[in-house]
Amino acid sequence: MRIPLRRLCPALRPYLRPTARAAHLRFYSAEQAQIGPRIRTWNAEEAEKWHHKERYPRMKKQDAVLDFPTFKERYKDLGRGESKPDDEVVVRGLFARNLQVDLAHAIKEESGHFGLQAQSWDFLTCSETIATEIPQLLSPCTQHLPENLSEETRIPNRHVDFLLNPQLADIVRLRSEITRFLRQSLLDQGHIEVQTPILADVAGGAVARPFHTSATEFRDRQIALRIAPELWLKRLIMGGFERVFEIGPSFRNEGIDLSHNPEFTTCEFYRSYADLEELITTTERMFLTLSRLVTSVVHTDCRALIPPKIDFSPPLPCLDFVPAIEAAIGNKLPELTSPDAQAQIILLFNKCDVPLPSLPTLPRLLDRLSAKYLEPQCFGPTWIVHHPECLSPLSKSFIHPDTQQRVSARAELFVRNTELVNCYEEENSPIEQRRKFEEQLQYHEIDPEAGIDEKYLQALEWGLPPTGGWGCGIDRLCMLFSGTNRIADVLSFGTLKNVVARGRDSKNPN
Repeated sequence: MRIPLRRLCPALRPYLRPTARAAHLRFYSAEQAQIGPRIRTWNAEEAEKWHHKERYPRMKKQDAVLDFPTFKERYKDLGRGESKPDDEVVVRGLFARNLQVDLAHAIKEESGHFGLQAQSWDFLTCSETIATEIPQLLSPCTQHLPENLSEETRIPNRHVDFLLNPQLADIVRLRSEITRFLRQSLLDQGHIEVQTPILADVAGGAVARPFHTSATEFRDRQIALRIAPELWLKRLIMGGFERVFEIGPSFRNEGIDLSHNPEFTTCEFYRSYADLEELITTTERMFLTLSRLVTSVVHTDCRALIPPKIDFSPPLPCLDFVPAIEAAIGNKLPELTSPDAQAQIILLFNKCDVPLPSLPTLPRLLDRLSAKYLEPQCFGPTWIVHHPECLSPLSKSFIHPDTQQRVSARAELFVRNTELVNCYEEENSPIEQRRKFEEQLQYHEIDPEAGIDEKYLQALEWGLPPTGGWGCGIDRLCMLFSGTNRIADVLSFGTLKNVVARGRDSKNPN
């Protein structure tokens, strides 16, 4: 029996890519698609109906089995009316999201995952592809596919949301391409990929509140989840590895909003003998190539996305922290290492009518000024460089030749007013590092219970060569290139709030 494949996929949409159809062949009747969300209940008769072994068969070993992308590639040169009648292959893949009722009847009104035996190929219309056998049901779909999901049901049923929302599925694919690019780019530059501990007795490398847990092996000790991999990676540099990087999760016990999630993914690399200028040049070159890759991927495989057009052509604009702040507020900043610097900055806040942060320490005051006056200037890709020393305790410092302020050898890349990259020359003096840690403790920027990381200071005594460090948030990078403003959209199963709600109150979309 021959069934034209056009009946199998009557509504191929331009944004459906081959990769979207690679996993399974699914069919849903038009009748099912009209059914609204409901909770499915099972009775004994239904359970027995779907329990039959023929509805979940083991796949038979067959010759010439192709996935959908391979099938498309093999026969892409066939024009309309052309065929290869001697070619008969088995295709397993997701061809369409809806099925006309006539074919649903032909396969006894069943829906699910199918294998299809077919001949020939015409991608645009499917009019020349002929099914030589009735599609085999490989795994039935026992639920009705709704036309859409409400906000109440879409996160707990993310797997269904991926089927209904091609944009959401494309973001996952784009994230994979972005991560792959970063990994390959760093490997090509001579870095080696490593994995560092997620659980430790102390969480260092950033100013953040950690998650704590316990371990059966250490019942009397508190274990912290890492807030950054930085200190571990620099220990590897001390151990003789000149270029290392890690792509992995970190955890911060802080709030959830449109751009923050307690669990997030970063890419960090550390390179011996790299200065700030090299880090900036490397970033600009890498992001320019990445932006071109994203454009190509969106045009071929992720057509449901509309990423913003961003020009990463180097050199990117640069704002020097202290001079830019002074120009914005029309006043000179006080000597930031003086004992009364905090009080003088507070006077400037009052003069400029800027609200004080909840805990007005010197680092938080300066950070608020940056958020108020500098970051709004960074809609296009823009560097903010040479932050005051108190904002960068792990960075090397120097006296700025123009302002005579003590600043860090640090640069942050902002795009669309959001930080994407943070890089700096690493502090490698154990004496200076101790001084900076002690200042952070005075500013209440370090957990007083955790105190100063003595183990890291001892490691520095073995010698850290001049090193450039670089970090980028993968989640924010994917948000930028996918055109979404919600971090939940670039996480496969949403934020921590979504995941916890899913476990507590999971609702069936049907």
